[in-house]
Amino acid sequence: QVQFVESGGGLVQPGGSLRLSCAASGSNSRLYIMGWSRQASGKQRELVASLTSGGSTYYVDSVKGRFTISRDNAKNTVYLQMATLKPEDTAVYYCFGRPGLVGVNYWGKGTLVTVSS
Repeated sequence: QVQFVESGGGLVQPGGSLRLSCAASGSNSRLYIMGWSRQASGKQRELVASLTSGGSTYYVDSVKGRFTISRDNAKNTVYLQMATLKPEDTAVYYCFGRPGLVGVNYWGKGTLVTVSS
């Protein structure tokens, strides 16, 4: 099992920045891939960014150039640095991780990001 502790969400004005953090713990917490998905009100959850232990990254097109994902493997922690935030980035952001190339994803409880003036 893997547990996540997420932090860093909140209210920010358009154009502002936030950094999300997610620390993994548990018996299976050395994760091959870690990342973030988000779900806005009334919409489906979408993958925002992911990063493998080997350094391969993925970003959804709408955040490219604005968001940066990073991880500290020694701390089993993944970060999402978000810049130039837009109202459409408002969502609950969920951390996830997977121990292997395939298999089940483990999910955090989510942290709310609200971009509004």
